[in-house]
Amino acid sequence: MTVYGATNVDVVVIGAGQAGLSAAYHLRRRGFAPAGPSGGLSADGAAGGTGGGEGTFVVLDADDAPGGAWAHRSPSLRMATVHGFHDLPDFELPPPDPAAPAREVVPGYFTAYEARHALPVVRPVHVREVRPQADGRLLLETDAGAWSARALINATGTWTRPFLPHYPGHFAGRQLHYADYRGPEEFAGRRVVVVGGGASAIQVLSEVAEVAETVWVTRTPPVYRDGPFSPEAGRAAVAMVEERVRQGLPVRSVVSVTGLGPSVAYRRARDLGALRRRPMFDRLTEHGVAWGDEELAVDAIVWATGFRPEIGHLAPLGLRDPGGGIRMDGTQAAVDPRVHLVGYGPSASTVGANRAGRAAVNGIVRLLGDPAKAAAADRVVPPAAPAAVPAQASAQVSAQAPARVPMAAQRS
Repeated sequence: MTVYGATNVDVVVIGAGQAGLSAAYHLRRRGFAPAGPSGGLSADGAAGGTGGGEGTFVVLDADDAPGGAWAHRSPSLRMATVHGFHDLPDFELPPPDPAAPAREVVPGYFTAYEARHALPVVRPVHVREVRPQADGRLLLETDAGAWSARALINATGTWTRPFLPHYPGHFAGRQLHYADYRGPEEFAGRRVVVVGGGASAIQVLSEVAEVAETVWVTRTPPVYRDGPFSPEAGRAAVAMVEERVRQGLPVRSVVSVTGLGPSVAYRRARDLGALRRRPMFDRLTEHGVAWGDEELAVDAIVWATGFRPEIGHLAPLGLRDPGGGIRMDGTQAAVDPRVHLVGYGPSASTVGANRAGRAAVNGIVRLLGDPAKAAAADRVVPPAAPAAVPAQASAQVSAQAPARVPMAAQRS
């Protein structure tokens, strides 16, 4: 069955953050061809234009420009205080200035990566829902038209779904989630409660405690890790998260089980005396927070309470398990071999996202076949020259993102 107006490709990747770019790289490496201009649409907007069809792929990204979640981080987050970053495959991040804002360096790196590997990223495209077609394909409804695919790699991450826990009471002061935190300046001279036991809370404490009085509260006692984070500890942490997704339980981040290590932000917060943790308060009050009969007046609350996976658009596929999560077999949704989730559960870290991108593409090749081998089998004697991605296609795709200052210039 052909859906009128839908652009047909073999694989759609949703999201162009670390996990999505890794998956796109491995799709190209395994022989999938980038879809042409506008993801397979012809110049006049008709479906099935240059570059569409089988053996092709496209990346749909909701942002206006490259960078994924990094483009939305606080300007105060510097490369020196980033909680770990791993290079994308086949292109190292040039050594950045430690004082450079991460929201400039990493998006600049992603911009260069998309261009270097001629990745067919179409943006901004918001995927509203993914649903099955009668012919076994998947239909993606977006605000920029419809795409039809044989397989899907979902790499939408978590940044767009900040988690705010509910506590009784009402606070009349300033409240914000870490996603909306833009640095310590607005809190100068105030008393600020920072909620959360992860790396984001430590970053906020390390900055705000320089200009304000801070109160750190966590639901459970924080777990501290002495010394560097070893590969063995990393594998153990990932295994714990993998076990949850195999059971179809709601995911926990890898960071939540690694503990707080001796990062630059941690040492700064410690030296400022900001790591005196208090248990979680019982309720909010008009002027602050309260533990039983004790009330503490505060000016602001920063909720560094994490994020949830952005997967609502997958609801029509019925992937959720009764346990509340999506039961996974590696990167594949256990109930649908056409669907892979990367940057989800155990791959929700930069190193995990890289590995998950490769694993997802290997799974898709097993499902759909190897396009490189199929292309070789179709050649006649004399063999035809392999089709190249048209230069104008790469130019049109790249032109969709605003030009950015080269990374070397950013560091100067």
